Amino acid sequence: MTAPLFHLGPGALDDAAVAEVVTLTGAEGHHAATVMRLQPGEPVLLSDTVGRRAEGRVRSAGGGQLEVEILAVIEEPVPLPRLVLVQALAKDRRDLQGVESATELGVDAVIPWHAERSVARWKAGRETKKHAEWVALVTTAAKQTRRTTIPEVRPLQSTAGYLTAIRSAGAEIGVVVLHETDETSLAQAIAALQKPARKDPTLKDPMQQDSTHQLQELHLVVGPEGGISDREIELLTGAGAQVARLGPTVLRSSTAGPAALAAAQLLLGRWDWGAETGQPEQTA
Repeated sequence: MTAPLFHLGPGALDDAAVAEVVTLTGAEGHHAATVMRLQPGEPVLLSDTVGRRAEGRVRSAGGGQLEVEILAVIEEPVPLPRLVLVQALAKDRRDLQGVESATELGVDAVIPWHAERSVARWKAGRETKKHAEWVALVTTAAKQTRRTTIPEVRPLQSTAGYLTAIRSAGAEIGVVVLHETDETSLAQAIAALQKPARKDPTLKDPMQQDSTHQLQELHLVVGPEGGISDREIELLTGAGAQVARLGPTVLRSSTAGPAALAAAQLLLGRWDWGAETGQPEQTA
C-alpha cells in the first residue's frame, strides 16, 4: 500500500534534506499521530502542495505531532500545457463530482463557470463560501490520490469574464469547448491548437527552430446540464476556441470533464511515466 501523504504548505520543504527531521504538527500532525496512530519506522510522504515532495519514515509520534526523518526530496516537474477544467455550475452537485474526478485524474487548475444555462448559482454574498468548498474538495481528492500538488481553484467566471481572460492571454492558452453535436475529435482539436511557432530569424539552422507552439495552458470547457448555448459557442470560437465532441454518446456534466481530461493526458503523453515531462527529479 502506498504510504500516506500529508500536506505541509508552500515553502515548508524548501530547505529539507536527507537525514533531517521534519515535525508534522497541527491538523495533519494530529491526524497522523492520533487518528492514524502511525508508529516509528512506518513510511510517510510529505508535500509542500506546489511541486516538492519528501519521502520519509516516522521517527517518533505522540502529543498530536509526528517527527519524520527525510529519506529523499523529489521535485515534480510542471508539464506543459497545464490542464485546466472550466466547469460550468450544475445542479445536484454534478459540478463538484466532475471537479473531484478531474483532480484524481491530474487536473492542474479548475475554473468555476457561471454559464448562461447554469441552473445552479452562487448566490451573492456566498461566493467565498462556495469557492472554499471547491478548494476543500480538490485538497481532499489530491491527498487521497497522493498528489504532491493541489490544483488551483480560480475565481468564479461569467462567460464575459472568461472571454476577457483568454483574450488577454493570447496564444498562451488553448481552449477546447466540449459539445455534443460537433464532429471534430478531441485529438483534432488539440492538434489544431498546436500552431506552428514563429520562426526566429537569428537561428540559421532549421533544426533549432521549434516546429510547434508550446501552449502554457489547455482549457477544457464543460457546459451545464442544459448544454452550452449557441451564443456562447459563437463567442468562444470567436475568441479562438476549438469545439470538439467526446465519442458517440452524450456525457453528463459530471462525466465530460474527467473523460476529456483523461483523454488529454494520453494525447499529450503526460501519462507516459518515465518520459521527460513525467519523471520526478530526486534533488536530495
